[in-house]
Amino acid sequence: MSLLIAIINGVMVGGLYGLFGLGLALAFGIMRVVNIAHGEFIVLGAYLGAALLSVMPLNIFVVVCLVAIIAFGVGWLLQFSLLNRLIGPNPVPAMIATMGLSIIIRNALVSVFGTDIRAIDLGSLQDAGITLFGVSIGILPLIIFAIAIVLFLAVGALMTRTTIGRAFRAAADDFEILETLGFDRRKVYASAMGLAIMLAAVAGLLLAVRSSFSPYSGVERLLISFEVVIIGGLGSLRGSLIAGIFLGVVQVVGLKLNPNSGPLFSHLAFLLILLVRHFDVTFLFARKKI
Repeated sequence: MSLLIAIINGVMVGGLYGLFGLGLALAFGIMRVVNIAHGEFIVLGAYLGAALLSVMPLNIFVVVCLVAIIAFGVGWLLQFSLLNRLIGPNPVPAMIATMGLSIIIRNALVSVFGTDIRAIDLGSLQDAGITLFGVSIGILPLIIFAIAIVLFLAVGALMTRTTIGRAFRAAADDFEILETLGFDRRKVYASAMGLAIMLAAVAGLLLAVRSSFSPYSGVERLLISFEVVIIGGLGSLRGSLIAGIFLGVVQVVGLKLNPNSGPLFSHLAFLLILLVRHFDVTFLFARKKI
């Protein structure tokens, strides 16, 4: 029974890992930007949510919305004012810029919040639970997983049913098509980065409700994001979700088996998948494009 509970918890954490990878995949798939600061933006979302909760007794849904709005604005301005100038055939300048940005964000978080490990406490909701078929499940993890699924569905609808979504897909195929279709490439790219960082920050906030974080947590978050993208495929919503759930389950079950080596299990599973892929084993969920 305890193993089943660990698997269920892993699935719920995996929804957030899927969002980590989806944000990173959007930035690279649309603009060819390898955002090394992605992990720091995930952590920044956690600190931003914690700061809002410390000054105002807000509902978690309100905090999620505020963090999403702020993160989108930060991403939009970052892309429009800086990264648009660096995007070109060579991806290295933009990558170096985001690497520098990651250092700046990390040091800023240390200066403002210190190096202590933190967690977000939501009071009674933190321990509330329900029992389904004899299995006790926390209400908060269910809410968090539901938010993650809603975000995946929203991104899917955005990509397929809106004008800006069509612009994103056109940019991913050939950025020159954008201007022939009448889109402002700079604003489309800025909106894409805003969406990518918004997903990262919201996922970071929701993960902070379930696990601890510090200014140095960005590297681990970034590594998980890359693993999700590589396993799930660059242009696959379904792939990102399944890959995130896979890594989440392996990690949580690993923690159950050995509390000191949980993250190591997910990284070893990732390496195993790379080895299998080396022998041309096809993954069903890595083929469907956004």
